[in-house]
Amino acid sequence: MTPAQARQRFATAHVARLATADRYGIPHVVPMVFALAGDTIYSAVDDKPKRTTALRRLSNIAENPAVSVLVDHYEDDWGRLWWARADGTARRVEGASEEGRRAVGLLATRYPRYAARPPAGPVLAIEVRRWSGWAADAPAR
Repeated sequence: MTPAQARQRFATAHVARLATADRYGIPHVVPMVFALAGDTIYSAVDDKPKRTTALRRLSNIAENPAVSVLVDHYEDDWGRLWWARADGTARRVEGASEEGRRAVGLLATRYPRYAARPPAGPVLAIEVRRWSGWAADAPAR
């Protein structure tokens, strides 16, 4: 799969898995919803119940901004399997900032729940430096 094909498939997914690591390299993976603007992935901290507002994903990117985001498609017909990954650098954006408001608007366009109740933030912005992927139905290169 080419980087452009990986990005295209990534954009069709509704949920992704965000992989972060702290300064010691201890991994942490969580599901997330997202919006894509060019080669920037946005995800917001929303008001779903959480054990704490001091989220590990936010503290991890403050210590180690290198992240990976994975989407995939599974079917029992293994000839239709695929995955796409975005590797990049993450940063925290305040929800009230211009970029934060723009990101929340993009998220609200994709997810009706956010349109009805926009998240206050913060927003996670990931600048993708590499798109990669694999598909069972992709021609061999």
